[in-house]
Amino acid sequence: MAKQVRPNPTQAVSPGAAALASAERTLSLEAQAILELKNRLNEQFAEAVSLILGCSGRIVVCGLGKTGHIARKIAATFASTGTPSFFLHAAEAIHGDIGMVGGQDLLIALSYSGTGQELLTILPAAHRLGVKVIAITGNPQSELARLADTHLDISVSQEACPLNLAPTASTTTALALGDALAVACLEARGFGHEDFARSHPGGALGRRLLLRVSDVMRNGNAVPTVSADASVFQALEEISRKGMGMTAVLDAGGCAVGIFTDGDLRRLIERKGDVRNLSVAEGMTRNPRHIAAEALAVDAAALMDRHRLNQMLVADAHGKLIGALHMHDLMAAKVV
Repeated sequence: MAKQVRPNPTQAVSPGAAALASAERTLSLEAQAILELKNRLNEQFAEAVSLILGCSGRIVVCGLGKTGHIARKIAATFASTGTPSFFLHAAEAIHGDIGMVGGQDLLIALSYSGTGQELLTILPAAHRLGVKVIAITGNPQSELARLADTHLDISVSQEACPLNLAPTASTTTALALGDALAVACLEARGFGHEDFARSHPGGALGRRLLLRVSDVMRNGNAVPTVSADASVFQALEEISRKGMGMTAVLDAGGCAVGIFTDGDLRRLIERKGDVRNLSVAEGMTRNPRHIAAEALAVDAAALMDRHRLNQMLVADAHGKLIGALHMHDLMAAKVV
């Protein structure tokens, strides 16, 4: 009877090591696929960019299944970087949604095999409208590639899936190619930071580049003000009512000649002791810093931080008070 050999536990591969090895293999295969894609770039890519830039309508990115998910992301990237675009589901398109496409639009059709019947059904309708078509497939000889105005090859030598079946490396190359198209168009259009911010008004960059002082400042009756001849007690009453920890001190023309804060009050008491009969002008900070209403809120935050201010006045070009900012206002607007 043959002697039974027991496995040596020290030689077994741990689940963690196996997972790491699998991840490294997947990333290596997908990275290699992108490098191969880079080496295949040619005049057809330049032609595709030219078609996109010359489109007076919208870019319609169409796909189905896994490539449909990639197509949706490509459309979103175009739309957020200066190229109006939307995603069209290929199966829905042949049941009425092709009506979303107009004669001035451009169609980008994604199918790795290039044989998807839904996309092939859409193409004649697109051509009847006079719509140009960019095909993105892994088969340059496919019917979709041949029917398109230009074709971009995303073929891969091997999927990252060990069965070589699940779309993995191929969807990665499709996504990377979509990014390359969007970035090439972005650069050609001179799309900059402020353009990006306008497409992302709810994001941090949008707030930093679009939000103005006038959007977050307090104005009207919400701004604490007293005249230069007001008493310290009158100033304290105004500070308490308006809850900004300060009051602006105005001359007869409405220009800010000073600011009186909680800190000014403490310093005045230290210096004078009894402040009951003093005017606010004796303790105010003269020639206070101010900022224009049209300035960026982020610039106001930087100025206040640099000079360690909790409040700042907002004035016009002639020094007339039009509002006030508290650091809490900037924090509430998520500027800081």
